[in-house]
Amino acid sequence: MKFIILDRDGVINEDSAQFIKSPDEWKPIPGSLEAISRLEDAGYRVVIASNQSGVGRGLFDMDTLNAINDKMVRAVNHAGGRIDAIFFCPHPADSTCECRKPKPGLFRQIAERFNIDLNGVPTVGDSLRDLQAGVAVGCTPFLVLTGKGTKTAVDPELPAGTKVFPDLMAVARHLVP
Repeated sequence: MKFIILDRDGVINEDSAQFIKSPDEWKPIPGSLEAISRLEDAGYRVVIASNQSGVGRGLFDMDTLNAINDKMVRAVNHAGGRIDAIFFCPHPADSTCECRKPKPGLFRQIAERFNIDLNGVPTVGDSLRDLQAGVAVGCTPFLVLTGKGTKTAVDPELPAGTKVFPDLMAVARHLVP
């Protein structure tokens, strides 16, 4: 069984400095839904790991987060793909929780839930903290230049061996030629 772990905002959908606070604000990045379909067709189980501090900050509630994620899942399904699970950290940025990326808590939850070793599992993000969380548990980091990716690409702390691609479709084409 092959797995891939994706960040949500900036990888699958357009990101916003003001947070994605409603289903109406959730807009897929061109090609991202088809990329998930391509990965799923090739036998990948697609799992999301996402910081959602807007919940902890009171910008939106769990019902709204569920509605946003439901819109994403339906859009992916419509494009012929599937998301196997969504893991998220609802805590604010100043939290000391273990699940907020760059800490690897969400990734450990994924490993436990699916009873898998994450060593070598591709993880795709647009920010340094996405990649750091995955690398901490042995994932192979893939940076996309969508979202915050262009800024992240020049960060001196970018994990060694990070593969850089223009977007999620380019990652999917690399993994599934």
